[in-house]
Amino acid sequence: MFRRTTAFIWILIITFVFTVILLNNNWSLLEDVDAGQDTHYKTLKTFAESLSLVKKNYVEEVDEKDLVYGAIKGMLNSLDPHSSFMTPELFKEMKIDTKGEFGGLGIQIGIKDRILTVIAPIEDTPAHKAGVKAGDRIIKINGESTKDISLFDAVAKLRGKPGTSVTITIIRKGLDKPMDITIVRDIIKIKSVKFRVLDEGIGYIKLTQFQQKTASELEKALTDLYKKEIYALVLDLRNNPGGLLTSAVDVSSRFLPEGKLIVYIKGRSGDKTEFTAKNGNHYFDLPMVVLVNEGSASASEIVAGAMQDWGQAVILGTQTFGKGSVQTVIPLSDGSALRLTTARYYTPKGRSIQTTGITPDIIVRLEAKNGTATHPVIREKDLSKHLINDVSGEDGDEKKKGDNEGREKKNSDKEMEVVPSEVSEDNDNQLQRAVDLLKGWKVFRKLPKAG
Repeated sequence: MFRRTTAFIWILIITFVFTVILLNNNWSLLEDVDAGQDTHYKTLKTFAESLSLVKKNYVEEVDEKDLVYGAIKGMLNSLDPHSSFMTPELFKEMKIDTKGEFGGLGIQIGIKDRILTVIAPIEDTPAHKAGVKAGDRIIKINGESTKDISLFDAVAKLRGKPGTSVTITIIRKGLDKPMDITIVRDIIKIKSVKFRVLDEGIGYIKLTQFQQKTASELEKALTDLYKKEIYALVLDLRNNPGGLLTSAVDVSSRFLPEGKLIVYIKGRSGDKTEFTAKNGNHYFDLPMVVLVNEGSASASEIVAGAMQDWGQAVILGTQTFGKGSVQTVIPLSDGSALRLTTARYYTPKGRSIQTTGITPDIIVRLEAKNGTATHPVIREKDLSKHLINDVSGEDGDEKKKGDNEGREKKNSDKEMEVVPSEVSEDNDNQLQRAVDLLKGWKVFRKLPKAG
């Protein structure tokens, strides 16, 4: 039996909510720099002056590389929630992340109201066993304040060699004072595909994220399920934070005919890059329900959007996270890298899901039983400095005014939506509704046609 945590996955200690393109080390943007812009060089002159003054006059000796790295971090952090700078160490870890195995605690974290917040612990991980709960706010890591900490810096502090420990100081609703929790790090293995057969020949596949091997693991799962003579499938994308764009395209290709548009992206220039299904005319064509929720983000929304636009599946659950941007990882010469938002992506019918998400065909909310723990829902639109939806114009007026503080206050003042922190399969009414829907399809197929 699979149990599931219903919290939105913003960061999986090393796995981020993102659709990312990995570029090789010889890629460069230098050809796009306009050397004739006086303003550009005046700004660089100001930076060089500041760097020199700090190095010469700061009360203690400082490392120039630390100053430059800090400046780059600040520059990227000023853009949007998903752009960031990675030191050589973090860049190496990110490349490991996409393979699905890492050393860490096993918690999902994010920045909410400028405070490092636990979205949820991953079941059967050190954090889960130590009693970390969704909604905990981490105010210190090993005694150091997390005030204004970036997500990448938090990752760097929380991760480490298996067997070593880290102490987090949390504040929690119901506690009179902050509490220290010491957690021993371990190897966290994230298997991206889980599958089995449900009642009466309905296959079930759960995708936890989009890694390098996800498509091949999905192929093996479908082959195994076909052998068991399933007649329908439930594809569960709930709480899947996304991952590699190429993986999302490969997964979608298993469910769409050859040549069908899956997603297209547009960068600053407005040029479109299209991604189509490539499966050799061999694809899964049985009745299908795709489960989504507030934690289905980015690459998950690409898959759900393509399936919905082409009518290949019924989308069931709740509104998705709403992240419609693509991050390109650009290696730098010293081994560090930029993770830069370079494009927006759109469904085959031209829908942008940025801030709006995918609206299910059938909306089914999880029910919180009496005494069930809940946690607040966080979506893209709740994050400060998020990009506007260039199709619907969400937040357009405020964005033009640069009123980020006003948007943050508006988001923090509204009543937060809450969902159950954990639901057993017996109480999973979304999955039960999907199964009932597919059973009903089978019944209707057997009915004689009128006339």
